Amino acid sequence: MTLLTAKRALFDSYDSIPDHVDRRELLFQRLKVAIHEELVESLELTMLAQVKEAELFSEVRAVAQELLREHAVELKGHDQERFLNNLLEEVFGLGPLKSLVDDDAISDILVNSPYEVYIERRGRLELTDVIFADNAHLMRIIHRVVSRVGRRIDEVSPMVDARLPDGSRVNAVIPPLALNGPTLSIRRFGKKPLTLDDLTQFQSIAPEMVQFLAAAIESRASFLIAGGTGAGKTTLLNALTKFIPAEERLITIEDSAELNLLHRHVIRLETRPPNTEDSGEVTQRALVRNSLRMRPDRIIVGEVRGSEALDMLQAMNTGHEGSLTTIHANDTRDALARLEMMVAMTGYELPVPVVREYIATGIRLVVHLARLKGGARRVMRISEVVGIKEGVYQLEDIFGYEQTGVQDGQAVGEYYVTGYRPACLKRFLAAGIELPDALFEARKL
Repeated sequence: MTLLTAKRALFDSYDSIPDHVDRRELLFQRLKVAIHEELVESLELTMLAQVKEAELFSEVRAVAQELLREHAVELKGHDQERFLNNLLEEVFGLGPLKSLVDDDAISDILVNSPYEVYIERRGRLELTDVIFADNAHLMRIIHRVVSRVGRRIDEVSPMVDARLPDGSRVNAVIPPLALNGPTLSIRRFGKKPLTLDDLTQFQSIAPEMVQFLAAAIESRASFLIAGGTGAGKTTLLNALTKFIPAEERLITIEDSAELNLLHRHVIRLETRPPNTEDSGEVTQRALVRNSLRMRPDRIIVGEVRGSEALDMLQAMNTGHEGSLTTIHANDTRDALARLEMMVAMTGYELPVPVVREYIATGIRLVVHLARLKGGARRVMRISEVVGIKEGVYQLEDIFGYEQTGVQDGQAVGEYYVTGYRPACLKRFLAAGIELPDALFEARKL
């Protein structure tokens, strides 16, 4: 594809290009793809694999400049430098996504189509001016991302959920499952994990809540962190682990490793999907069972989502108190209902009263988070599971957050203390932790 055919391809498909797309940028991308295809054919990549990285970049750059001259493409100054840098990224990296991946303020990159790339920055979605040449260009980048983690994606396996070396989580779906063409989602995590001081400064949690949860962790009270996608469950779990005594041994179990615990003695385990022959799968349930043989003091399941819930509860009820996990749920009571449903997924026909008693014995606290309008993350409620009464969970709220309105597109509200004095304070005292009575006096924070 020469410059002339790149232009023709642009105008031939003019009607299918959304109005917001910069035609000049699209031509730039299609020209880059055309040069890239000839570049790959011109290079002896097997030979270059043995060359040092600096020499390899220099060689690719020289060949690219020669190809531009052959096609009589005139790019001067900044445009030529940008083109060559973009071309190098096209050969070795993530193509048009490079600038987004390098921006630490971006938490999510959402590629809906070649001409529609959104990002989430500081809790808000924004449409970017980043585009791909076409579906084939986007597919090539998806293949490169997926191959870096030893996975494959094609018509036989049209969906991939994986983790990049930097910890970012990648999800890709292609046709025939994705009806509008290939899509790519990248959930990114900051290079430096947020601390509780950061969360307090952002008003994601009140200092009084931190004081209470710190005592709960030190006294080995097991609890759930519940909330929707992007509510900050993993971030809070990471931050709270600083209160786990340094001499304890932790084992983390995740479907896709995201936890970066503020603790020294940590063993990290991750599930494995089935291979092309539909064998070799290692589930979270298998890892939870195996972790019990690894002498853990606490087991931390990144997110409980299936039959591993029963094994996790058994661990909490048989000497591994203080274990933590996250769960997707709309509220504290919904979190317990979902956990109940997951236990039923094991296939064992356990009576509902027995399951509820087991859950109420293992789980002491439920912390619920939410992402509010404007992207603000808040700890909405901290509740204590008191027990079971007449077959129903007895939940008592200790702290809460009430949204009072919206200002400049951002939700506003205030934290409060309910006035309930938790039964777990006896556990705190037994562990040598005494919280002041004033902490639980009903008031606005």
